[in-house]
Amino acid sequence: MAVEQAGQTPKKGITVLGATGSIGLSTLDVLARHPNDYQVIALTANTQTDVLFQQCQAFHPKYAVMVDEASAEALAEKLNAAGSSTEVLSGAAALEQVAALPETDYVMAAIVGAAGLLPSLAAAKAGKRVMLANKEALVMSGKLFMDAVRDNGAELLPIDSEHNAIFQSMPVQGKAGVKRILLTGSGGPFRTRDIDTLHEVTPAQAVAHPNWSMGQKISVDSATMMNKGLEVIEACWLFDVPSSQIQVVIHPQSTIHSMVSYIDGSVIAQLGNPDMRTPIAYALAWPQRIDAGVDELDFFQLARLDFEAPDFNRFPCLKFAYDAHQMGGYASIALNAANEIAVENFLNHRINFTEIPQLIENALEQASSGTPLVLEDILIQDADSREQARLWIKNNKKQTTVL
Repeated sequence: MAVEQAGQTPKKGITVLGATGSIGLSTLDVLARHPNDYQVIALTANTQTDVLFQQCQAFHPKYAVMVDEASAEALAEKLNAAGSSTEVLSGAAALEQVAALPETDYVMAAIVGAAGLLPSLAAAKAGKRVMLANKEALVMSGKLFMDAVRDNGAELLPIDSEHNAIFQSMPVQGKAGVKRILLTGSGGPFRTRDIDTLHEVTPAQAVAHPNWSMGQKISVDSATMMNKGLEVIEACWLFDVPSSQIQVVIHPQSTIHSMVSYIDGSVIAQLGNPDMRTPIAYALAWPQRIDAGVDELDFFQLARLDFEAPDFNRFPCLKFAYDAHQMGGYASIALNAANEIAVENFLNHRINFTEIPQLIENALEQASSGTPLVLEDILIQDADSREQARLWIKNNKKQTTVL
């Protein structure tokens, strides 16, 4: 825990995993507004040396981690030249190390993709408050992760705007009276585009989200609605409900972040401007609330609120996510692994937009049945599915250049 100063409540020690991404930047923005309440213990990044250097200069963490070794060396040189006392660590194992530091109270788990699983799990095993922005951790290891939270007295607070909204709308304890969860999504940039033209979508078009400022991978997931599919699986684990009790609702304005429907006919919703600082601030201060720097929602400026059911023909990835959860944990791992490979290759112009669901469907057909109970089995399925996905791309690679 961070050191207590005379006459003050002890500051909460924070480790931010993925500090240079969009969630990390928003987290540090909120922390900067409350310097008397929080102390940054560790910041981590992959290769963005310059950004992490500036963050270290501003927040003076005890540790900085660069996963890439060459980037870590470059960061250490810059910090030494600046007279900084921040210790630089490198490698994936260092992420787990700083996630479990005794002086850290809260861990913002914001590393995108499967790479965030092990450090997020390390934080849970160390009994931290895990502020989970990495949905893949639960998609890949739902039972294992939730068991670690329970067995080690950790707190798990969701950061995804949708799951945070559900958390705020659920009963204080349990889920008594809950009929179903209504998980909202914008529908992305291609909600109304002619389906027959989706194969022409470019990476630049796919990452241009209409409402949210997000990284490239998450933006593509939003365009395919795989992001929403992963959130369905995450919600099943977070709130202990079957996927049949979760209804995805397309809401283009992204004003209602999600809702909970009750057996008495009530629907409780959480509304706000589309700004990730709101759920971040809520998780940091829970059960209290603090200023997040977000403008108040102006109801008089809301022209309309629209809702529609998702079309699985337009968004097959969403259906695959429902299917994967019903198939079991191995299928969920395969779904996530294939999607990460597919998105990476789409962004690099190696496959087209409509080949993303084709690749994922192939991965589900090859996934093992059942649910893994140990970490090793999870990692084996993940590696196998990634290799199968790469092989699918190699075998199906077009001779012409993808747009």
